[in-house]
Amino acid sequence: MNIAVVAETAPAKTIIPVIEKLDANVLSLTHSDMARELLEPYSLEMKSIGQGRRSSGVKRSNTTIAKLVLQDTYSAYNALKNKKLDLVLTCGNAGDVRKGISAAKKLGIPRLHIEQDIYNPIEMIAYADLITVPSNEYKKKLKKLYGIENTVNIKGYPQAEYVLRHILKDPDDMYRHYGVSDFYVLFLGGDTRPADIPEIIHQVELLNHNVLVVPYRFDVNYVSKFVTKKGVYIIDGDVDLISLMNASEGVIYCSGMGVTIEVGALSVPAVKILGFHREHASNDLALSLGINVVSIYEIHNAVEHMQTPFGSRLIKNGSKASYKVAELAKNMNMFSGKSGGLSSLRKIWNQRKKYR
Repeated sequence: MNIAVVAETAPAKTIIPVIEKLDANVLSLTHSDMARELLEPYSLEMKSIGQGRRSSGVKRSNTTIAKLVLQDTYSAYNALKNKKLDLVLTCGNAGDVRKGISAAKKLGIPRLHIEQDIYNPIEMIAYADLITVPSNEYKKKLKKLYGIENTVNIKGYPQAEYVLRHILKDPDDMYRHYGVSDFYVLFLGGDTRPADIPEIIHQVELLNHNVLVVPYRFDVNYVSKFVTKKGVYIIDGDVDLISLMNASEGVIYCSGMGVTIEVGALSVPAVKILGFHREHASNDLALSLGINVVSIYEIHNAVEHMQTPFGSRLIKNGSKASYKVAELAKNMNMFSGKSGGLSSLRKIWNQRKKYR
């Protein structure tokens, strides 16, 4: 079996437990160093389809964004062309999914997408041949909201299995590396507005506690200029986030499904900051795990009452879910449901406009 995966960092952690269960030659398309490092051990071939782009607080014009997307889509098309692929596998709701599905559709390659956020999917899942969802409730909502019916409920999140089997670094090694042994982790991810970062930093400075800030999608220099007190440290470069969170006293994060699954599976005390996606599947998951979802101005009080999530069921279901996706990848021809097409694309597009 020959498959291609198109993934950013967090989706790569979802896909890895799946491809481990497939007897397949894997072509991995990425545009970030971290995703490349994660997928390389499982891949026969790696291709770059662009560069990761960290925000510096300056909004790009629509023309610039469109140009970059077209460039990366063309790179994905060239990477997939003439590869005799049986399947393209995608996950998440970022631009890599848009590029991967667009290129695969143009080439007539079957497309399997792992969807985890029914409130804010990427519009191109309308052209996936088959879409997995983590629950029956989400299966119904995809149909109701976007007219998408070619779905299968896998009853969990494969990334939880990845977290379970991740080899954790010794916390003492982490303490020595970062020079502190009692710290919170602040993770600024895809649900963070650049304009909110000054207030988020101000609020964590009020904690009077060491805080290691992982800026992820943001330029380090942009985030650093808002730090005014000792004890708040910006981590520059890639980091083993799972090991860092495991070594921490707690995690404060403004991001989506990936970190929510990770803190749940690790059972690390956590607080989720309500980002610009007021409706988000990660908020639903966080609350179901016992993680408080709060506004920026409630960070101090929430951290004082931070709870340990109960993630045992998350891990158990994650393993079953990855097996289910692997089975679907091998037997997609069992499902004859039509993709949502242009009608679904328009409905998703109108939903996503709320967050621009």
